[in-house]
Amino acid sequence: MTATDPALTALAQGWCALSLLHGRIEAHVEKALQAGHELSVREYSLLDVLGRQHDGEGGHLQMKQVADAVVLSQSATTRLVTRLEDRGLLSRYLCPTDRRGIYTDVTDAGRTLLEEARPTNERALREALDEAARNPELAPLVRALEALRAPA
Repeated sequence: MTATDPALTALAQGWCALSLLHGRIEAHVEKALQAGHELSVREYSLLDVLGRQHDGEGGHLQMKQVADAVVLSQSATTRLVTRLEDRGLLSRYLCPTDRRGIYTDVTDAGRTLLEEARPTNERALREALDEAARNPELAPLVRALEALRAPA
């Protein structure tokens, strides 16, 4: 394969389109969350992931699992947790069965903010996808994304 191989060129163009779609969606959602709730996309994502934890088997996530879920490094995730903890939206405590483990939970204030922000996030995401669907380059990606929806 050469640098001008049509398969590689198509793959690179597809990757550029996917990056463009992601960037547009994230920018639109970020603007809406910041304006309405003073939350970044990453902060919202972290609250959402942690808000889905439960007390059952495997219900609490380790920091690496949280980092993977929000697509950040562990150190960036720890800084983000600290920032949200300082705002009173998260709390940390030692794991009752393994004193080396630290759990992070969403506080009542964090749950309230998450519930208030969820419709904003969903509306902004829908708006960004609708806008992208009007672009012939991005429309196939939007259709593929929409096909991934969980079954009813």
